[in-house]
Amino acid sequence: MASSTQSPRSFASDTINPKVLKCQYAVRGEIVMVAQQLQQELKDKPGSHPFDEILFCNIGNPQSLGQQPITFFREVLALCDHPALLDKSVTQGLFSADSIERAWKILDQIPGRATGAYSHSQGIKGLRDTITAGIEARDGFPADPNAFFMTDGASPGSEKDAILCPIPQYPLYSASIALHGGILVPYYLDEATGWGLEISELKKQLEEAKSNGISVKALVVINPGNPTGQILAEDNQRDIVEFCKKEGLILLADEVYQENVYVPNKKFNSFKKISRSMGSGEKDITLVSFQSVSKGYYGECGKRGGYMEVTGFTPDIMDQIYKLASVNLCSNISGQILASLVMNPPKGVVHELIWMYNRSEMNLTSPSLLRRRESSHPWQGVRSQWGTLEDAFNKLEGVTCNKAEGAMYLFPRLHLPQKAIKASEEAKTAADAFYARRLLDATGIVVVPGSGFRQVPGTWHFRCTILPQEDKIPAVVSRLTDFHKKFMDEFRD
Repeated sequence: MASSTQSPRSFASDTINPKVLKCQYAVRGEIVMVAQQLQQELKDKPGSHPFDEILFCNIGNPQSLGQQPITFFREVLALCDHPALLDKSVTQGLFSADSIERAWKILDQIPGRATGAYSHSQGIKGLRDTITAGIEARDGFPADPNAFFMTDGASPGSEKDAILCPIPQYPLYSASIALHGGILVPYYLDEATGWGLEISELKKQLEEAKSNGISVKALVVINPGNPTGQILAEDNQRDIVEFCKKEGLILLADEVYQENVYVPNKKFNSFKKISRSMGSGEKDITLVSFQSVSKGYYGECGKRGGYMEVTGFTPDIMDQIYKLASVNLCSNISGQILASLVMNPPKGVVHELIWMYNRSEMNLTSPSLLRRRESSHPWQGVRSQWGTLEDAFNKLEGVTCNKAEGAMYLFPRLHLPQKAIKASEEAKTAADAFYARRLLDATGIVVVPGSGFRQVPGTWHFRCTILPQEDKIPAVVSRLTDFHKKFMDEFRD
């Protein structure tokens, strides 16, 4: 006979690990979930909202916004995943010779030529060799394939340790640190100087943490910046390396936007290159560098490929890192292949023209510019879109927006009326989240509130990607402009 007494629920929010509750990821947060709901409502009942489509400006997800994948990449992946195609005569007419040659080379590096099998926990050795050669060519200094771990992602942190992170920061860091029980020690980028990273600020925050008994183990630097878009000057990078050496900090270099440089007077330099050029070897500085196939001109977010180069650790620590990598068995093979292709694209004049033509599929340049490639900028289209959005933001009442030098975002500041701030407090939400939700409801435009990235207390921002298709930019500008004027009039002090 069944008991009439109802069993208590085993799981509820108050029984979940508090680290999970503390973990937040604003890029896929409440605003985005509401946007997805509105998108479904528009599909089910057209005309149900004052806009006819949702314009997702919240995330650096290029292919979801119309960017086409690189043909060379996809051909190689297809051939590697289905090697039987290589034995068919029709393949010669369907796939480029470059792709066929590269697929054979990669398959020879994969045990059993099986892309559906587990690999070595650090990644396929031949692909790591390819990445190593690419890093050596980029930096001009030796690299070790055994220092590379092919990844789907990485999450540092422990309950007694702290990590210095830039504010504003990419929310993955705060989320991962919270989930692993670590402590985030903020250092603030200087908005007044184009989001500058000041060594004096690093020293101040480190000393304050030490005085509070906090053990800081590492420093995160995002270059180019996310969400702020700045590119560090070489002298600044040298100062950061010296700071980490002096303080004994691990330097965690987030360099996933290294291909996304839009200004001719700035250049990306890896922290590996900077440190080695200073004469600092593995015994002098501990450095972990991150790269991803999700950004750059490739934008293969869904393939989840990337790597980290780990240098300066003792052999016993490397053994522990390998052990942790082994827990997940290996990263996905398609991502590993893509990472090797990114670091070793086709070579030669003809190959470069094919390569650049594929870039034109993504509205990054145009065929006419390809014929005079040496005088054109590879990010011509994106630079134009970024300039249009930046100008539009700076024309809005109470909005200021620094120039983006790289990455995929603008991070304008909102100077909101006190009535709007009070209204947000009554709604029990941050002022920029209040603005972003009202923007979504009125226009269908999705941005990420700056509070999700953290910011100087009392300031408000939002992050907007520069990736929408070119023909969508006028709609973004006009809708935002109309909304902002009405918002400011409604809450004017």
